[in-house]
Amino acid sequence: MTFSICVREQYEDEGTEHYRFGVAVTTRLAGVGTLCPFANEHGAVATQSLVNVDLGRTGIEYLADGLAVEDALEALLNADDGAPQRQLHGVDTDGEFAFSGEECKDWYGHTVGENYTVAGNLLTGESVVEATATAYEESRDEDRPLAFRLADALAAGHAEGGDKREELHVQSAAVVVCDTQDHPLDPAYNDIRVDASETPITDLQETLALAKEGHEMSMERYEESYEEDEMDDTAE
Repeated sequence: MTFSICVREQYEDEGTEHYRFGVAVTTRLAGVGTLCPFANEHGAVATQSLVNVDLGRTGIEYLADGLAVEDALEALLNADDGAPQRQLHGVDTDGEFAFSGEECKDWYGHTVGENYTVAGNLLTGESVVEATATAYEESRDEDRPLAFRLADALAAGHAEGGDKREELHVQSAAVVVCDTQDHPLDPAYNDIRVDASETPITDLQETLALAKEGHEMSMERYEESYEEDEMDDTAE
């Protein structure tokens, strides 16, 4: 019922190396952002097909505890009686992992690339996953926030056919991005959901643009106050 992408990117800011992690997902049901995408400063995970939310929630917790993504997600699947109906994939600072159970609904499958994973089920075909991956790969050198590039990757997959259940007009999409850098105010566009719409990816892209505009206006007017507040919290 879903296709999604998880990404790891390494970058430098003022001489310090950082990581950012992102996950984006869409489906022909409402509220996918409450069920499937999980991210923190240690990695990103997507759980889908016959969804088990605990696989994503606990997977992220395991990454924060220092487990490698492959060890964390395999351990969860080994303890899950419903594993044959699950899709679970993600990235951490060092690796990638993707699993598609043999009882997922066609077309289903996944791909693992350099620093990313893509998976989907109930799709029109493999080209959906391929288009999503290609769109992300082609965006990696662009000077745009990861959330925007992930939304565009979903758009590319949708243009290839996406979820094959065209009779379901209520759809949703979501994107979550986290990084290892401290910010005076976390960018609002790094956690955006469209919970029910007939055009969720377009709506997601438009909402991201508005959220970025609002964040930039807020930082322009109040950045000094945010920085002072952060220093006060540290002092306490």
